[in-house]
Amino acid sequence: MPSTDEPLISPPLSDAQRYMLFYGLVDWQGPSECTPALAIAMGFSGLEELEQDGRRIADAIHAGRGLTVLDWSRALVSTEFIFASDVFGTGREWTTIHGYDDAYWIDVLRSLQTMLPLSSDGIAT
Repeated sequence: MPSTDEPLISPPLSDAQRYMLFYGLVDWQGPSECTPALAIAMGFSGLEELEQDGRRIADAIHAGRGLTVLDWSRALVSTEFIFASDVFGTGREWTTIHGYDDAYWIDVLRSLQTMLPLSSDGIAT
């Protein structure tokens, strides 16, 4: 849980951006399974925190609530892994699961990468 002194930021996300970030977090509960090491690399303390904090972050994104810079960073890196990786995430299956084509989702992802406030603090490097 973020500390109460961290500012919450609410970027103006489109429905597609909100959708991609939401499922970039919750799809780790199925159809993809995360490893403990990957959860840590994404900025979580492990699988349990990915499940708990990931759902909290996803729900906040869905509801349009603000998040800390760290939470936005964890949401984005989680989405990057699950969308792009056939080894760790859904990879090529993302479009089968969520519709549209790769070009559409890459445009959405690139727009997120340019608009979200990001920090590597707390994210494994």
